[in-house]
Amino acid sequence: MIILWTDALIFLLIAVMLLLGFYLRGKEYIKRPMQQIARSKTGMMSLTVLIFFVVVGLLDSIHFKPPEGHGNEIISALDYWATPLREHSEKTYSAPFAVYLYSKEMMTLPDGTEQWGYPRLQFGGAHLADPETEHLPDILEKAFYGWLQGAGLVVFFMVLLVSLLREPHKRFIVSPTAKAVWAVVFLVVSVNYMLVYLSAYYHVFGTDKVGEDVFYQAIKSIRTGLVIGTLTTLVMLPMALVFGIMAGFFRGWVDDVIQYVYTTLNSIPSVLLIAASILMVQVYMAAHEEKFTSVIVRADMRLLFLCLILGVTSWTGLCRLLRAETLKLREMEYVQAAQAMGVRRRVILLRHILPNVMHIVLISVVLDFSSLVLAEAVLSYINIGVDPTTYSWGNMINGARLEMAREPVVWWSLTASFIFMFALVLAANLFADTVRDAFDPRRGAYE
Repeated sequence: MIILWTDALIFLLIAVMLLLGFYLRGKEYIKRPMQQIARSKTGMMSLTVLIFFVVVGLLDSIHFKPPEGHGNEIISALDYWATPLREHSEKTYSAPFAVYLYSKEMMTLPDGTEQWGYPRLQFGGAHLADPETEHLPDILEKAFYGWLQGAGLVVFFMVLLVSLLREPHKRFIVSPTAKAVWAVVFLVVSVNYMLVYLSAYYHVFGTDKVGEDVFYQAIKSIRTGLVIGTLTTLVMLPMALVFGIMAGFFRGWVDDVIQYVYTTLNSIPSVLLIAASILMVQVYMAAHEEKFTSVIVRADMRLLFLCLILGVTSWTGLCRLLRAETLKLREMEYVQAAQAMGVRRRVILLRHILPNVMHIVLISVVLDFSSLVLAEAVLSYINIGVDPTTYSWGNMINGARLEMAREPVVWWSLTASFIFMFALVLAANLFADTVRDAFDPRRGAYE
């Protein structure tokens, strides 16, 4: 098993979240908002979609060298599962569900003569003997069969779960919120099972310029979006928490120094800072090629530094919010009473200040996730984002920029990246609204 830097940080983040959840369980200021989130149909439905993306991202974060591999090839568990998609490449562009190439070329017929036309794809629809008559019926038949398998799988597990649960929990399973969650699970699993089943016979989102499956690229890009959205938070959160609370609680010269630091940092254009950092990483890797013998290791290092620099440039906003909230909490009666009784400042910060700013932290983290996913797309579009060899929606959009100028237009790369990115960002925004409503005291979370 090969553990990349981003893989290690992802698993570290999961461990921290599990420990934090174990520590906060039963805490009244966390329990009530969580119960409100659990009662929200929109929140739980969007969380279900996010969990689906997270599972795919985690499968793509388990890297190893294949037994039959050679050299420095490194693949993930998702790559191993999607081997047909990864290896069944065509010559060049092909449209979604097509059986012929997208552009004409000179073909050599079986009788030795040459003809100008659309050649058959090597893998897409290769099982069809007569594409003209079998194409559409075959797609509909396989789509229905794949959807039926996915739907049957969901129904089986739902019936099994209901039969294993006792009576008090059964009522929770059939509650309105649970029914909405089951509807999303049914839709997500059945549709994706159908697409996976179809991908064994067709390129469901077509192929790109080098003949690589676009559906495979869109799935692989999920991990990049999640890494940018989560690891950047892991970098940003400690600095924002420590500096924001310190500035608001101690005030004086400590507050002046911290304000000077984040004001100076905000005065530097973030795009220039990111571009300079990426250039430094490239120079370092070029000078130490022996440490980066694999393409995936080089791409992972650039992705890691992109997360680091985004974290360094994005902590200032949350720091300002925490400073303002701490200034208000510092004057509360219970904090003043604790100081008068001689309680240590460390204890006051941990027991009275930190728990009462956590709603701001949670709201900001969830809201910033979607903006960071979109930031990756924008940065990759202007070639200062992730490595060009990394699968990401930004790189797909950047490549589609030239494809849209072709005649006829190659539209499916842009469409596939838009669909996947739209689903992730929409789910994150809807869940962020639910978290904001639950944790913001001004919205009645503690009524």
